[in-house]
Amino acid sequence: MTIAARVEKVLRDHGAHYKIISHRATGSTHESADAAQIREDHIAKAVVVRDGSFRAVAVIPGDTWLDINALSQEAARDFELDEESDLKALFPDCEPGAVPPVGFAYNLDTFVDEGLESLSTVYFEAGDHTHLIRVNGETFAGLMDGVRHGRFTFQGHAL
Repeated sequence: MTIAARVEKVLRDHGAHYKIISHRATGSTHESADAAQIREDHIAKAVVVRDGSFRAVAVIPGDTWLDINALSQEAARDFELDEESDLKALFPDCEPGAVPPVGFAYNLDTFVDEGLESLSTVYFEAGDHTHLIRVNGETFAGLMDGVRHGRFTFQGHAL
């Protein structure tokens, strides 16, 4: 697989100009950045969260950690991280763990961190562990138009 069908449809529906970046198989955002020789903070990392049976996607810079409390406050929900084992049913056209930031394409509420808004170039998962999508910042902003924006990340190591 190169690009998940729903990701490709979102890009096509938005008239987005994009490039597919191939890299060796990786298991994390940090590894993907290293393999593709790009800055980790330019990757829009998708994190799936849940509040009971309600699920959502938080899109954050690749070099940050999700502040689950800040996101919960922003959304007026009591989120916790979703288990990766549950994700295959949510993203049926993606490899497990290769979650694209276009949660809305999968009927999931999507929240994007403001830290991604000033980037000139943004990369994100194509739906597998060997490809990233590269778009310019304006295109990414267009893709994220209509989703909730806020500040819900922190730098450093997870607690």
